[in-house]
Amino acid sequence: MSRARNIRLLLAFDGTNYAGWQKQRDQKTVQGMIEAAINTMTSAPITLHGAGRTDAGVHALGMVASFHTRAIIPCTGFRMGLNSMLPVDIRVIEAGEAGDDFHARRSARAKTYYYDICTGPVQMPCQRLYSAHVPGRLDREAMRACARLLVGSHDFSSFEAAGSRDPSRKQGRGPVREIFSVRLINPPVAGRFRFEITGDGFLRHMVRNIVGTLLQVGRGQRSPDEFMSVIAARNRAAAGPTAPARGLFLKEVHY
Repeated sequence: MSRARNIRLLLAFDGTNYAGWQKQRDQKTVQGMIEAAINTMTSAPITLHGAGRTDAGVHALGMVASFHTRAIIPCTGFRMGLNSMLPVDIRVIEAGEAGDDFHARRSARAKTYYYDICTGPVQMPCQRLYSAHVPGRLDREAMRACARLLVGSHDFSSFEAAGSRDPSRKQGRGPVREIFSVRLINPPVAGRFRFEITGDGFLRHMVRNIVGTLLQVGRGQRSPDEFMSVIAARNRAAAGPTAPARGLFLKEVHY
């Protein structure tokens, strides 16, 4: 019998038509689609481990996943074969062998997400599924000042959606996460901007809740001082609304 191999996949997907990454009963998910294709290729059941979970409607340019198999299929064969079997909104960008101790989620040191926003009066139809439409002027300097307050290690309970984790568990780090960098980027296209954030982990809806609160700052509904009080409150009710899923992309997983 051949030895067990640890296969690492780099994935991109359009999350519009999926109930998120994680496999669910009676729901079409990205993990479920890829697992089913690998099972067909290897003629054996496998478990695919993703670097993290993405919600319904969230996209990815750099999701990483891994699985163990005894199949002797070459890595290029996995890439080409899976892409021939998967729908066109899920692609395997790379496939390679990883060390036995590599795990897509547990080995990850940080992730980078970005969120795209259209501020023009009319959103182009081809962008409607990939950016939030927030027409009108936003105070971007005030938003940048607030975004800088996120850098460092904080309790992000104010930006945590219900069901993110089991609060009764005493192990682990709870709602504390470390943010390494935050940027508000002005792309070369007028009427658009991007919020990009890198951290060692993210709570459920954390990025979208941060964006929703920053947009309130941009509209003049909150000041930077009030934004700081939101972080300190450690209460979801203190923060702003959840930004739509369609503007969010998992850009990269760092190892």
